[in-house]
Amino acid sequence: MRIRPIMLIAATVTAAAIATAGGMATAATGTSTPTPTAQGKPAGTPTATASDAGSAGASVVPGSGSAVTGATAAPAAFTVTSTTTAPIEAGAVAGILASCLGSDASQYHAVIAVRAPVASPDTDGVVVAVNSADQYVQCESKGHQGTSMSVPPTFINDRLWGTGHLIEYFDSFSTPTGAGQFLSLGAGHYTPDVAKVTISYGDDPTQYPAVMAGGAFAYTAAVSTGNNENSFPPAPYVHAYNADGQEIYNQKTQPNVKGTRP
Repeated sequence: MRIRPIMLIAATVTAAAIATAGGMATAATGTSTPTPTAQGKPAGTPTATASDAGSAGASVVPGSGSAVTGATAAPAAFTVTSTTTAPIEAGAVAGILASCLGSDASQYHAVIAVRAPVASPDTDGVVVAVNSADQYVQCESKGHQGTSMSVPPTFINDRLWGTGHLIEYFDSFSTPTGAGQFLSLGAGHYTPDVAKVTISYGDDPTQYPAVMAGGAFAYTAAVSTGNNENSFPPAPYVHAYNADGQEIYNQKTQPNVKGTRP
């Protein structure tokens, strides 16, 4: 079962949070950035979807978040156990794009390629790539053989979210990795007005850095809701900041208005 929020999601990233190799962002540490944010109501109603990733690690942030399903779910306590990513090897990246895009793979180059902190039966990471026309694509990955379950792939078509039309969501989902354990994964792209993107979860104001490179962002997290098989993961929320550190988009308080890129 996958849990797909309809709303946007983002995470704050500083240059130190992104490791690059040959112009491609390949990993980001999972250190959280506790940035206070407005506790507004979500601008939309998330729906559900799921997927997995590798082994958990690092920072633990207690919180309480809303359960998200196609129906109604009660709030559940949760802990973000890790947001640490690892780079996907160049050879596997090429295989993932070939698996995802077929004969069109040669037209795209990867800007982000990361393994998640936990893995599900069909997902353990994501590759975001772009072509010469600034068309972005998100290809989920599984295993070191360089295969992707994203067929057909998820494309972005310059439909930007928020009143300032700053960010677009590619695809976002949560998927079980065990009883009360989930992988949260998503990606998107942003305009030059955005200097950093962060993600918060549920009602917890703590924000975690997203990997950013080449006009794209991606985030992954291992989330625990305890050993309750009927629990659901918290909804992720995107935050965007300009170069002066001012928050210019908050998914919790701004409507998810879409418009075309100017």
